[in-house]
Amino acid sequence: MIEAVIFDLDGTLVDLPVDYAKLFEEIKRITKKENVHPLLETVSRLDAKTRTEVFEVWNKAELEASAKMTINEEGIAVYKKFQQKPKALVTMQGSALTKIALKHFQLTFNVTVTREDSLSRVEQLEKASQKLKTPAQNLLFVGNTEDDSLAAGRAKCQFLKVKSKETA
Repeated sequence: MIEAVIFDLDGTLVDLPVDYAKLFEEIKRITKKENVHPLLETVSRLDAKTRTEVFEVWNKAELEASAKMTINEEGIAVYKKFQQKPKALVTMQGSALTKIALKHFQLTFNVTVTREDSLSRVEQLEKASQKLKTPAQNLLFVGNTEDDSLAAGRAKCQFLKVKSKETA
């Protein structure tokens, strides 16, 4: 039984056209590393000062892209279907962009977990589950990537994949 629903943001509810090539070049410059893939793993191993600097350029890239952000119709249809259920948002976007997207598209959540809270999707799902006071097996996680599906499995949530521009 689905008691609550957790949504991913980018690719699931909205499409955010971040210039990742430019962002990765900036992160390489800051970290003095030639290879910063996978990004979340790289950032999670940085010292606090460097991580803060990376988050600043990442936030800037997201805020620049926010003017071209669009809605993902399939994800929004699922959001509307579960409107009466408690909802959480987990995202690797920063809190600044998240606030803009939620306000712009008039989306509301009982719980929001951003990259500032955790760089691990599994940990984000666990935090959302705790804050929603809902056992993981009674949660539906709505995402758009294979990594989202794998994280749902590790967190023991149900999973629904929606198409995004990336996965279409």
